[in-house]
Amino acid sequence: MRRRWIADTWSPQSGHPTHAALTGEQAAHLARVLRAQPGQVYDIVANGFLHRAETTFVSDSEVQFILYEELEADAALPIHLLLAIFKFDHFEWAVEKATELGVARITPILARRSEKHLTLAAEKRVARWRRIALESSKQSRRTDIPEIADPVPLAAALSQETAALRILLSETEQSLTLTSALNQQAAANSQQLALAIGPEGGWAAEEMTLFTTRGWTDVTLGPRILRAETAAIAAIAVASAYLTR
Repeated sequence: MRRRWIADTWSPQSGHPTHAALTGEQAAHLARVLRAQPGQVYDIVANGFLHRAETTFVSDSEVQFILYEELEADAALPIHLLLAIFKFDHFEWAVEKATELGVARITPILARRSEKHLTLAAEKRVARWRRIALESSKQSRRTDIPEIADPVPLAAALSQETAALRILLSETEQSLTLTSALNQQAAANSQQLALAIGPEGGWAAEEMTLFTTRGWTDVTLGPRILRAETAAIAAIAVASAYLTR
């Protein structure tokens, strides 16, 4: 199996590109660690298209490719994960695994019960979260990188949400399961899903009211209390079975 890389630049900029390049850390790793040479063949993702590619130029700062035939690739799951800020090591694990599972977008939420020092530091962490998503995309052989949005307050995120199916993991809901909610929506042929996961301690009362007024459906994953990152991954896995069938 050929190694897969996600290009930093490509040309032309629109449509199917014919040339691509890795720069920065990716180029340095390919040149110094893997000792790439012109003529070697890799799988390269450029502008969302997967190609077989031949190396034409190698340096520590840039590795260039010519792109050949387009290869078959899976699309991202149409899932927007709204993930409340919680402990950064756990949050980063959730970003990594959500990327592996195929979500299209992740928005970090500045929730009422997110720890204050974490919300203050969140903006400086976004670049790291995007790097994690990039590396996880390559490891899982995705043909795209999920969008990692800048952290926003919950009200702003909900006002911008356009997905027809909006599901909230709630500790207060006891009867409606995620599976049941997805089954109910299947008849409506909804292909876009927004999934909200709260912080440690759950959503505050005023946040629950916001969800209700915006038409979100409260669901449960079962009787056990799960950590936020565990709930996120479990919910994505369940939802993916409905979105890909």
